[in-house]
Amino acid sequence: MKTIVFFNNKGGVGKTSLVYHLAWMYADMGVNVVAADLDPQANLTSMFLDEDRLEELWPDESHTDTILGFIEPILKGIGDIAYPHVEDVGDNVGLIVGDLGLSVFEDKLSDAWPRCHDGDEAAFRIISAFYRILHKATESREADLALIDVGPNLGAINRAAIIAAQHVVIPLAPDLFSLQGLKNLGPTLRRWRSEWRDRLKRNPNPDLILPGADMIPAGYILMQHDIRLDRPVKAYGKWMARIPSIYRESVTAESAAVVPTLDKDSYCLSTLKHYRSLMPMAMEARKPIFFLKPADGAIGAHMYSAQRCYTDFKELAEAIAGKCGIVLP
Repeated sequence: MKTIVFFNNKGGVGKTSLVYHLAWMYADMGVNVVAADLDPQANLTSMFLDEDRLEELWPDESHTDTILGFIEPILKGIGDIAYPHVEDVGDNVGLIVGDLGLSVFEDKLSDAWPRCHDGDEAAFRIISAFYRILHKATESREADLALIDVGPNLGAINRAAIIAAQHVVIPLAPDLFSLQGLKNLGPTLRRWRSEWRDRLKRNPNPDLILPGADMIPAGYILMQHDIRLDRPVKAYGKWMARIPSIYRESVTAESAAVVPTLDKDSYCLSTLKHYRSLMPMAMEARKPIFFLKPADGAIGAHMYSAQRCYTDFKELAEAIAGKCGIVLP
């Protein structure tokens, strides 16, 4: 099983849309995928499922088939994780359903983190809950790959979700906010990796399945803004030119003395355009942009853009596979 998290502590960079489209693309390429919604906003879940199904999964009482239900025994202090339900959303695509109630897990995770340093087995079970849910979910689906969506922050829920991942892909936008976010994100990833590696040595139960201290940066994806008449292209170019050096300085801790240009940067997995006009159409049709048909309203230029989107995401999926060791059929 390969686990990849898509993370940036700056919101609005297209992270959730990336996970959604890549899950469908990998499935189309023959890879069995589980998409995990570990963002308390549950946006990925709302992209996959319609409101009727969400009402069934989020009743007034216990949410047994969502991520909240799987950790409920831990929250109540009455046991370990429950066996996870994986929602079947399509051929080769399963979903770990998100839940707005997941935010209540934040305090529990924050409290457990220092107790892992003291060799507390219960704390290790709490911190590794997401990883062990992913392990059971992919095992039940015989899945090859788990794609994880998280919220835009550096809190305890995201720390536990990122610890569960072998690789980290960072979506970026060509603006000052993304660059500042990158400067915060990189050192935080390195610190979490170091701290978890130290805690792993103190695990009192060798039979407990725990994630390794991987969290390997796989590269970044640049989500290009639309070209607007009131914002010249060169305004974005200024920020784009700085990404390769800041990525090296902040994320990989490499010397930035000699830095390639963006188009030759091996860490740049892709530069994707925003398919803004097609996104509402895709959401209404409950399918990724690249599967839109004329019957969905994708006619003329829209149809061409949908076909181009397929090519873009196929190339991106192949680039990520190469970086993360995913075997493509």
